[in-house]
This record gives sequence, C-alpha cells and structure tokens, in this order.
Amino acid sequence: MVDRLANSEANSKRIAVVESCFGAAGQPLAIPGRVLIGEGVLTKLCRKKPKARQFFLFNDILVYGNIVIQKKKYNKQHIIPLESVTIDTVPDEGDLRNGWLIKTPTKSFAVYAATATEKSEWMNHIGKCVGDLLQKSGKSPTGEHAAVWVPDSEASVCMRCQKVKFTPVSRRHHCRKCGFVVCGPCSEKKYLLPSQSSKPVRVCEYCYLQLTSGSLGPRSDSISRPGSKFNNLSDDEDEDDSSD
Repeated sequence: MVDRLANSEANSKRIAVVESCFGAAGQPLAIPGRVLIGEGVLTKLCRKKPKARQFFLFNDILVYGNIVIQKKKYNKQHIIPLESVTIDTVPDEGDLRNGWLIKTPTKSFAVYAATATEKSEWMNHIGKCVGDLLQKSGKSPTGEHAAVWVPDSEASVCMRCQKVKFTPVSRRHHCRKCGFVVCGPCSEKKYLLPSQSSKPVRVCEYCYLQLTSGSLGPRSDSISRPGSKFNNLSDDEDEDDSSD
C-alpha cells in the first residue's frame, strides 16, 4: 500500500496540507517516496503537565507540533526519524491511560491515546514502519535511548539526595542521563552526551560519577522511588525551566 501511494496525487496533496498547517516556520515534508500513513491528536506527557499535540505518522518520520487551530494551524514542529525509534507500552494508571513510550537516542517521551484501540493502531503502524525501514536499510534497532524525564509533579524533593525540598527558590532540574528531578547541588556537573547535544549537558552527581568511571550502563536509574511508573520516564526542550 505504501509503495502504491508513494507517488500518488492524493498522497502529495495530503502532505502539502500538513506543510501548510505548519506555515513558513515548518520544514518541507514532501520528498520522493514519503507517504503520510496517518494523523491524530495524542496527549504528550510534558514536564509541567500532559498536553495535547498533533501527530503525523509518515513511512519514514514522525512529526508533531503544538495545536494552534485544530486541523488548520500548528507550530513548534518536531521531526523524528523512525529508524531511531523504539516503542514500549506504558501501564494504565489513574487518568493516564492507553499510553506508550516513544524512545530515541536524542529524546524520549510518553504519549497517550484516547482509547485502547487507538493506542493499538498507533503502536502497530509505528512498529511496522520502523521494521520496514530497518529491513530495507539492513540496520539494527537502536540500542540506546535518552531517558524520559520524570514530570515535575512526581517529585516534591530531590530524587537523588532525598533531602532538598523544591520551592520557588530551590528549583527543579533534570538530569539528562537518567531523567530524574534533582536539586541544584546534586546536578552541578555537566557531561557530553553526543546523541543529545553538541555541548555538555546537566547530569546528576550519581550519573556523572558513573559516566566518568566508565561503569554506567545504558540506564542510570538504579536509584528510584518504589511505586512510581516514571522511574525511567524527556521532554522536548533543553532548558530546565521549559514548560514543555
């Protein structure tokens, strides 16, 4: 089906509509062989709170952005190459249901669909697109991914020292390696994580020691809070005070 649609007029028109919705600030999306598989609104777990985002699944990329006017205008376009994506289901808990993780070496985050059927369709289509791409390229699935940031609301005290309480003066920070919410004194160090940034980024004391000693595995979430489903859950922005 994808091959049949690749150069069709209907597919070209659909992609042109998506491009126009992002306006001049968005990147061009029409390239030979690219097909728009589907689209929809998903709830993305952001740093401050869950937010609705418009997602577009193509056969080679996943695109999403902020909703300005539903079906007409979006901004803050993000493009994720599917070759680098792995997905994992997230157990239902409270109001957050029908979710899964979208993980890449650069960023990782959780999204939630309105229904279990919608979740299943999204995950199946993403999985098939990733599988087809890897089969064609002969590449192996990505082994390492960025940590998913623990939402601010999940931590009232530093998740490393367990002592510092967060206040308007004592701000929350996120370790870019493990995704934990940590205090300033526990995250004074920076370390170069090439998959995430060309400059050294903030990491917690625990991860810094593990990274510099060379003993850190793919994840540094060995210290976690029992019962929290966000023990290894990142956000789009690099700044600590970002709202998304």
